[in-house]
Amino acid sequence: MRSCLPTLPCTLHHASILLLSVVCITSGSAVFAAGPAVPPQVTMINDAVEQVWRDYEIRPSGEVDDAQWCRRVFLDVIGRIPTYDELVEFMSDRTHDKRGALVQRLLHDDRYVEEYANHWSAVWTNLLIGRSGGTDRRDLTNRTGMQKYLRDSFAQNKTYDRLAYELVSATGSSTPGNPNFNGAVNFLIGKVNSEKATLATSSVSRIFLGQQVQCTQCHNHPFNQWKQQKFWEFNAFFRQTRALRRFVDGTNDIESAELVNEDFAGEAGTPEDALVFYEMRNGLQKVAYPVFTDGTEIGKSGYLEDTNRRDELATLMLQSEYLDKMIVNRMWSMFLGYGFTRPVDDLGPHQAPSHPVLLDALGKEFRKSSYDLKELITWITLSRPYQLEATLGKQNEIDDPTIGESPKFSRFYLRQMSAEQLYESLVAASDAKGKGSYADQEAERRKWLGQFVTAFGTDEGGEATTFNGSIPQALMLFNGELTKNATSEEAGGFIDRLSKSGRSPRDRLTQLYLTGLARRPTKNETTVAGKLLTARRGNEKEMLQDMWWAIINSNEFIMQH
Repeated sequence: MRSCLPTLPCTLHHASILLLSVVCITSGSAVFAAGPAVPPQVTMINDAVEQVWRDYEIRPSGEVDDAQWCRRVFLDVIGRIPTYDELVEFMSDRTHDKRGALVQRLLHDDRYVEEYANHWSAVWTNLLIGRSGGTDRRDLTNRTGMQKYLRDSFAQNKTYDRLAYELVSATGSSTPGNPNFNGAVNFLIGKVNSEKATLATSSVSRIFLGQQVQCTQCHNHPFNQWKQQKFWEFNAFFRQTRALRRFVDGTNDIESAELVNEDFAGEAGTPEDALVFYEMRNGLQKVAYPVFTDGTEIGKSGYLEDTNRRDELATLMLQSEYLDKMIVNRMWSMFLGYGFTRPVDDLGPHQAPSHPVLLDALGKEFRKSSYDLKELITWITLSRPYQLEATLGKQNEIDDPTIGESPKFSRFYLRQMSAEQLYESLVAASDAKGKGSYADQEAERRKWLGQFVTAFGTDEGGEATTFNGSIPQALMLFNGELTKNATSEEAGGFIDRLSKSGRSPRDRLTQLYLTGLARRPTKNETTVAGKLLTARRGNEKEMLQDMWWAIINSNEFIMQH
């Protein structure tokens, strides 16, 4: 089965239009038989999802072929497509459990530790502080410090419970190189100084617990029993915390910032009973003390020597089943395209998960695994839903979350790469990284990534990566420096090396398609390449350059499928 995606709009020369028109998703099929070492959690996932298929009388899509699956898992686990050599190595493997072996290699082999850490630090930096967090000179958040903390954490395979505890309870300097540097503070340092730490309140409860208490900041929740009181009780945990700043002499630019805990006298000036006031919609004022979302109370004193409220909050979070379910839901959505709830970070009582039993069971299994994120990744990537083709047919047409249906996971849902995945894939596939120092390359990378970020302008700083075909984006993808580097004919570059490999032009064309799209060219694409070779008067290098330009500018290339 075949599904073609629309191409980016732009006025191009005739050959380019022809090339873009023939780059479509073509999926093969292969039966994947799990080896004996498949974890029992994978069987648990398969049983639960297959039961839903039976309940809805759905027949799932076929299983994706090895090449497409290899591309898929490289993108999801380490943030880029495989190189040609990596793809061929996997396809040549004839062992029974080759897919499981590849997952373990990507997660544990020394060759991939740095890429794994870089990928997941980028994912979590964007999640915790947004793509624009720490980019303004007056911002308390230090983006480099946030990335360093996360990169080190993922490189060490720090357990998720420890990661969550450290991010919520951290104190210290935000800036690398300072004596008391603690990169974890960058999650909250820009949020606690918002009015009465409301942004810290909503971010922690939503990101780590899937409880969107911000809905109750000003009024009771419209859809469930949550009251306004719940928000301000959670907010009280953050009132002993302040962000201190140091300015560059004579400017308003932030040199460094420090997150500290200090005694809180409460809004009535009585630290022994440090209360928080909030106003109801009828104008009456009420009082709140620190109470966790499950009703657990802690000491009311604002003195740190009596109660460190953030430490208490972090401890209570680790005891909550919602910590387990939220990270399972989030990771599932990152690999399968949708979570068990929509939005993914809302596990409130008004939300009915698509697979409630599975969500609960996976949360418990994750806790039993000592919160090992690599274990969770293994279970998801080896599960049957992750092996399926990205095709929608008559046998599963009701499985369409884009029209509001709950996901049944009877197919792999197409989604765009993130901007970071696209950048790293171009670099890995064709040595597209520019010349110059590391700092210069990083500056170019940040500038390039910024072209594809859409800010929603909400209180939560919502953002998304979109490749929507706008003129600046089209120009960047068609003619930007990264694309020029990727398609360069320079001696020693990707196109030059490719032109000297293989036994024939057809071999080299096949290698090009496997590198970019993890499939062989179709008959139509082969014909177009032949016509281009004739138009280029037999200059094969120019033909390959044209074909590669078309591939990396196709929607098939930028999609995770």
